[in-house]
Amino acid sequence: MLEVLLVSGIAFVRNLVGIVTLPYETYRRIVEKGSLWELGFIGSILAGYFAIASMVKTAAFRPYLLTREFVVLGAAVGVTYIGVVGVTWVIGGIVGGKGTLRGLAVAWGYTLVPTLVWFLTTSLLYLLLPPPRTTSFAGVLFSGLYLVFSATLFFWKLTLSYLTLRFGLKLDLGKILIVAGIIIPLLAFYSVGMYWMGIFRIPFL
Repeated sequence: MLEVLLVSGIAFVRNLVGIVTLPYETYRRIVEKGSLWELGFIGSILAGYFAIASMVKTAAFRPYLLTREFVVLGAAVGVTYIGVVGVTWVIGGIVGGKGTLRGLAVAWGYTLVPTLVWFLTTSLLYLLLPPPRTTSFAGVLFSGLYLVFSATLFFWKLTLSYLTLRFGLKLDLGKILIVAGIIIPLLAFYSVGMYWMGIFRIPFL
C-alpha cells in the first residue's frame, strides 16, 4: 500500500508539472498509465480548498456551519465529477469512443486543476483585496490582470478537456465537437440548478 501511494504520488507531481509544460504528451501518459490513486491526491487538494472556501463563505467561526459548508461543497463537486465522467462516457460510447473508463476518469480529474487554481486564487484575492474595487488606475489594472489570468486558465481548461476526449475516448475532432455540443447544454442547466440552490455561483467543473 505504501509503495503504491509513493509511486502514485510521484506520478501525480510529475503529471501536475506536465499538464502545464507538456500537456499533449502528459495526457497521453495519464490515459495509458494513470492510476485511480492519483485521484486521491487531487481530492486531498480539493479538500484543502473546500476548507478555505468554507471559511470565506461563512461569516463567523462556527464549527457546525463550517463543517456543513465543507460537506456541501465537497459533495457537490464529487457528484458533479461523477456525473460529468458518467455522461461523457455514455455519450462518447454512443459516438464511437473506444477508451477505458479508468483512463477517462483519471484524465478528467486533472482538468479540475485549472478550476481549482482559479477558485483558490479568487478566494484568496477576496480575502486580501475585498470588493468593492475602485475605478482608480490601480483598480482598473488589477481588474485587467485578473481577466487575463481568468482567460488563460479557461483556455488551459479547454485544452485539457479536449485532450481528455481525444485520448480518453480516442475521438477525432468531429466526434469531440458532437460530444461537447451535447454535454455543454446539460452542464449549463446543471450549473443554473447549483446556482439556485446557493451552492456555487460559478460551477466547479
